[in-house]
Amino acid sequence: MASSNEGDDAANSPSSPRNVYKDPDDGRQRFLLELEFIQCLANPTYIHYLAQNRYFEDEAFIGYLKYLQYWQRPEYIKFIMYPHCLFFLELLQNANFRTAMAHPGNKELAHRQQFYFWKNFRNNRLKHILPRSLPEPAAAPPVSVPPPATAALPPTTIAVSATSPALSPMQYAVPAGSSLSKNDMRNSGVERRKRKKEG
Repeated sequence: MASSNEGDDAANSPSSPRNVYKDPDDGRQRFLLELEFIQCLANPTYIHYLAQNRYFEDEAFIGYLKYLQYWQRPEYIKFIMYPHCLFFLELLQNANFRTAMAHPGNKELAHRQQFYFWKNFRNNRLKHILPRSLPEPAAAPPVSVPPPATAALPPTTIAVSATSPALSPMQYAVPAGSSLSKNDMRNSGVERRKRKKEG
């Protein structure tokens, strides 16, 4: 009788190798399904869909979301292409966030905030990555370097009377009474014809 009791205890023990389930693909399909699901959480519209269809009211689903937190470990995080999914996974652990995402306005708010994060990500990141300039120590006053020797130009002054209207930019280019002729396209053709007849 003792031998039959020992056989029953061995069959009922949890370490019994008799009913062990062996994955046919060593968990590859489960890994891919969980990876796909967790990356879907990066989309606020999908989270809104889950909230609208009352997935967040199911305790088993909440437990599944807690279970998925292992994706935050370094050996799994390297497979994630959309890191916002981890942020939303963390937020989904909070019951208030889960109920708030059922409202379309909150979905749009989350989507806008995500867009602004992506829009400014490079600039925000560069602020933290780029080395900051060190404060300059109090040094001796700078030594003045003499300017290079150049031919001195006479200062030019343009006299403007208080009663005359402001000069246009073209009047600054050609001073009044100058012997330089103004290029006028209306007269150039007439003068050319005169020269042609004379020549």
